[in-house]
Amino acid sequence: MKMTKTIRGELKKKLLAGETVVGPFTIVPSTTMIDALGYAGMDFCILDTEHGPLSMERVADLVIAAQGTGVAPIVRVGGNEEWPILRALDIGADGVQVPQINEKADAERVVHAAKYAPLGQRGVSVFTRAGNYYKDDAVNHPQRQNEETITVVHIEGKKGLDNLDEIMTVDGIDVLFLGPYDISQSLGVSGDVRSKIVEDALKEATAKARAQGRVVGSYAKDVEMGKWLIDLGVQYLSINVDATIYMQACEGIARALK
Repeated sequence: MKMTKTIRGELKKKLLAGETVVGPFTIVPSTTMIDALGYAGMDFCILDTEHGPLSMERVADLVIAAQGTGVAPIVRVGGNEEWPILRALDIGADGVQVPQINEKADAERVVHAAKYAPLGQRGVSVFTRAGNYYKDDAVNHPQRQNEETITVVHIEGKKGLDNLDEIMTVDGIDVLFLGPYDISQSLGVSGDVRSKIVEDALKEATAKARAQGRVVGSYAKDVEMGKWLIDLGVQYLSINVDATIYMQACEGIARALK
């Protein structure tokens, strides 16, 4: 029996082709909200288990919902530990996003957990959703996963920015994600992501990474900031958070009608 084709790997293809991809952080545990992202034309969503309330069981459902509507699900894990990275990938997510990468060893730890040999040492199970539940003996499962999934690492502070050159030497990192809010805190202007010192740091880091052929990601709190980041060379653009997008839309309606 022919299996329905998933979109797994399409996001990585877009990035390698030089395309800009856009998607929100997701903290609302709703398959309906995820489904709506597909109709809206979003490329991906970041299922947030660091700052959001999502359990791994709920994330598994949201991953299936996202792929069913043409949206690539990326799981932001709560920390740079092997087991949450493994679980996120085994449930079939298109990739993992790992916070607080400050030095080369941190990036190496991510690759060790997220990639199969020869890039890393991800624990092997072919009986997972990522292995299509062992359909067709899960032929080439490790190779497919290495090729299709993405590893996104957060550069979120001055230390990470200072060590960016060394971090970029690690094979198996697909996106360098510059976190403007944590960067603003580390530079003494907490929360002011449009301050000159933060913008200059983002410009410098993006230019440095792009010069090395690296894909750069970042977060925009609104469309204006998003356009500015894209002009800098950011390809993997996270725009806002689903709950905030919904609140702002409702607030706009309430203000217009009340």
